[in-house]
Amino acid sequence: MNKNSKIYVAGHRGMVGSAIVRLLESKGFKNLVVRTSKELDLRNQEQVNRFFLEEKPEYVFLAAAKVGGILANRDHKAEFYYDNAMIAQNVIHASYVNKVKKLMNLGSSCIYPKMAPQPMKEEYLLTGPLEDTNDAYAIAKISAIKMCHYYNSQFGTNYLSVMPTNLYGINDNYDLQSSHVLPAMIRKFHEAKINDKEVVELWGDGSPYREFLYADDLADAVVYLMENKNAVDLGEFVNVGTGEDLSIKDLAELISEVIGFKGKLNWDTSKPNGTPKKLLNVDKLRSLGWEYQTKLKNGIMIAYNEYRKEIKD
Repeated sequence: MNKNSKIYVAGHRGMVGSAIVRLLESKGFKNLVVRTSKELDLRNQEQVNRFFLEEKPEYVFLAAAKVGGILANRDHKAEFYYDNAMIAQNVIHASYVNKVKKLMNLGSSCIYPKMAPQPMKEEYLLTGPLEDTNDAYAIAKISAIKMCHYYNSQFGTNYLSVMPTNLYGINDNYDLQSSHVLPAMIRKFHEAKINDKEVVELWGDGSPYREFLYADDLADAVVYLMENKNAVDLGEFVNVGTGEDLSIKDLAELISEVIGFKGKLNWDTSKPNGTPKKLLNVDKLRSLGWEYQTKLKNGIMIAYNEYRKEIKD
């Protein structure tokens, strides 16, 4: 990519897409193309084909997705499958038809089997059953990986796929009905603090282990790979994470410390825990020359300050 390359960032309003846009702009890329979902419905093949024909982007970052936490994924499987499958198929195929030079497809670590050996290596894909609370989303993301791989194999395209771990950061989703665990905790602890509550209710028993990557670090990784590597270097896909995890209980205690909540935690064990452990093996990524920079506590501090700005606290 050069500074005048025409670059389409799909999903530019989301946490990941907005982080990619911020980074590209800071690096001097001046020809970015973006569309809101109202302007361009990526589930609509006709609209996507027309957009690519008119705009002819040279590079594509596919960061658009329908995302959510355990509750949303469990209760809206049809929507999570359809929306994510259609977005990926339409954008990837239109990129091929319109001769996009390179595409970056962003997936999710939920593609791995529920009981995959830890830490999870790329070769563990499709070696066992998925976690049933988010299998619909996972299958849509797996199909996108395979589609990029098949197009690279058959048509000689240069489509890269990355599988990030759990993400958090600026422009995250704090809706308690659809958010992921870390932003949900930030909101719960903040509201408990300002309302002088003595107890915060949390799902599960706190025993699962999770890995968290600051979204701006992910943006740095994918831009680095787009600028310096090709699909042949990555293979079918590459994990993007920190290679470090902690228990949900320890995460809760860390967030409560950052926010300054002094009360107690009540774990509702009637609610699901999700996958027991999800840690990515990032050896391949390190061999490609990239490692994360933002430590979890520092990232949570940044995210919390941005959340307070967002709610004007």
